[in-house]
Amino acid sequence: MSKSKLYSVLLVVIFSGYAYFFYSLFHSSSSSMSFCIIKNVTGYPCPSCGTTRAVKLLFQGELLPSLLMNPFGIIVALLMLIIPFWIIFDLLFKKETFYRNYKKTETIINYKPLAIFLIVLVILNWIWNIYKGI
Repeated sequence: MSKSKLYSVLLVVIFSGYAYFFYSLFHSSSSSMSFCIIKNVTGYPCPSCGTTRAVKLLFQGELLPSLLMNPFGIIVALLMLIIPFWIIFDLLFKKETFYRNYKKTETIINYKPLAIFLIVLVILNWIWNIYKGI
């Protein structure tokens, strides 16, 4: 993926995430309907179910409840805070620091033992979500 396409996709996704997050702050969902396609189709939560609630808890200063809701929430919150500023820095100063680090990370994650470990973490998180009955 080219640098400009990656930056565009990430910024659209992140700002859509911000929009959804702020929407969810001011509109409590009283219905049982979820935005999660997997949960709507199967009745079971996906590995990322509860991430928005975890981010909300984190921003309320509730670290442990956030971790218990979904540990991915902390990772998502950090990425959503760091990536836009990093991309803006690159664009302003005509650098490629984020893009180069993205490519390095992609190479590292393609290392089979690490990829298997990360997949196992996602599966464990999925089991945790099912166990909690999110």
